[in-house]
Amino acid sequence: MKERSPEIFPDEILLDSENSAKFDRDQFEGRIEKPLSPGRFAGAAAVLVLLGLLLLARASDLQLLQGTAYAKQARENQLEQTTIIADRGTIVDRTGRPLAWNERGGATSTDEFAQRVYSDYQGVSHVVGYVKPPAKDSAGFYFRNTFLGVDGAEKAFDTTLAGQNGLTLTETDARGKVVSESKVTPPQAGGKLTLSVDARVSQGLYSVLATRATDAHATGAAGVVMDVRTGELLALTSFPEYSSTALSGGNSASIAAYNADKRLPFLNRATDGLYAPGSIVKPLMAAAAINEKVIDEYTKILSTGKLVLPNPYNPDQPSIFKDWRVNGWVDARDAIAVSCDVYFYEVGGGFQNQPGLGISRIDDYLQRFGLGHDAGLSGFSEVGGTIPTPEWKAENFPDDPTWRIGDTYHTAIGQYGTLITPLQAVRMAATIANGGTLLTPTLVASSTPQGTTVSIDAHALQVAREGMRQGVTVGIATAINFPFVHVAAKTGTAQIGLHNEAQNAWMIGFWPYENPHYAYAVVLEHLPAGTTIGGSAVMSDFFTWLNANAPQYLFAD
Repeated sequence: MKERSPEIFPDEILLDSENSAKFDRDQFEGRIEKPLSPGRFAGAAAVLVLLGLLLLARASDLQLLQGTAYAKQARENQLEQTTIIADRGTIVDRTGRPLAWNERGGATSTDEFAQRVYSDYQGVSHVVGYVKPPAKDSAGFYFRNTFLGVDGAEKAFDTTLAGQNGLTLTETDARGKVVSESKVTPPQAGGKLTLSVDARVSQGLYSVLATRATDAHATGAAGVVMDVRTGELLALTSFPEYSSTALSGGNSASIAAYNADKRLPFLNRATDGLYAPGSIVKPLMAAAAINEKVIDEYTKILSTGKLVLPNPYNPDQPSIFKDWRVNGWVDARDAIAVSCDVYFYEVGGGFQNQPGLGISRIDDYLQRFGLGHDAGLSGFSEVGGTIPTPEWKAENFPDDPTWRIGDTYHTAIGQYGTLITPLQAVRMAATIANGGTLLTPTLVASSTPQGTTVSIDAHALQVAREGMRQGVTVGIATAINFPFVHVAAKTGTAQIGLHNEAQNAWMIGFWPYENPHYAYAVVLEHLPAGTTIGGSAVMSDFFTWLNANAPQYLFAD
């Protein structure tokens, strides 16, 4: 053990007051040092332990109790991806009138996308259609982040109109404050669509159809006007129609009313309504009979008001096929002009010394001219129809499968089981008018014409055209014999119902007769039997309207 030095130096116990001013107090010079007490060490240790416990508790709360939630929030707060919904392309008519467009700031609009707006023109709803807008679920997330075309052009040309959504990335801090925002992909608006229809002409046709259908107590009506050179549709309208605005906006009251309406306003009768055509097929039957040399254009047949077919099994009960009146001796042109049933019974099915086409050739010619199958309007028509044949009868009437001569007679005048659409009817009329080109209808303006050439003699079609013109000048369609435009036409009335208690009333035709440019087909659906209002009344009103409001369409160019 070392011994401590016994010597005590004065500077260890005394402070020299004379040099105290030279001490550096910040370096603890000139101060007497005293050891810390054990209590202070204990207090400091207690504080450190408490702080550690608090940090441990907070870490446990953040990582163990709420770790998953905070981790998700941290990720979302750091980087958020937002879809920018693209504006849909506008739809305009052939003159540039807006039919569907986009607006922001309306009563039902949002900051996230523009509202789809539709014109007030009547008669174009089934052509334009409607959309379902983008929609969110209850949590606020989009389950549909684009406009969805549901009907009409909105559906048929959805790819053109839709555009492409954009993308925004937003960076936020832990408190949700936006740090930065950038458009990674800008939205691309949809393309503009110019339709071939004229909205004012469509409205004019719709108005006269609605008025005449209402006056005649018809269930509905439809009308089509087509360019016989290009296949472009100038008007395509169906009565009654729906409101594109109401359906796109989800108006529950309007939707409920449409669903409850027995007149079926959602049905586009022009493209998908199926009707017995009646006598509007007679010009085609005359042309077919001439082409097949069953008759020539001057062959005359006598109509005494009925055709009496002997019954070899029961001579006292012959089969009688009535004409609508006594028409006397008629040739092909006369028969078309006065709509002589007996004439077409005979050229269709034959009688005594007059041979007939027979059902096979009738079926062939009706199909050649586009009847009984899809008219080909892309995105719209899908309905075919029916042309009766022995095979069709055997399949649909197994209790009475035998094909009889009377079935051929009735098919030759557009009845029995024959069903076509107005769009098919206007294609037939256009094919007669243009000399034999079966055009594919289109709703796109300035389209390249598409079609096929029908195998038929040009002069046979000329006779059919002359008969249709004669029907307007001296026949049963004189209601449209106007000085301001020369029209060729054929009316048709088809009896329907179990007891023939109702009828469909048709008219087809084209104008101007000398240089055809437009063909048309109109139908009033399910009128009470014997109603005198028909297609002639509709077209008389329409041509009068056209002359006053859009005379540029009356003349050939």
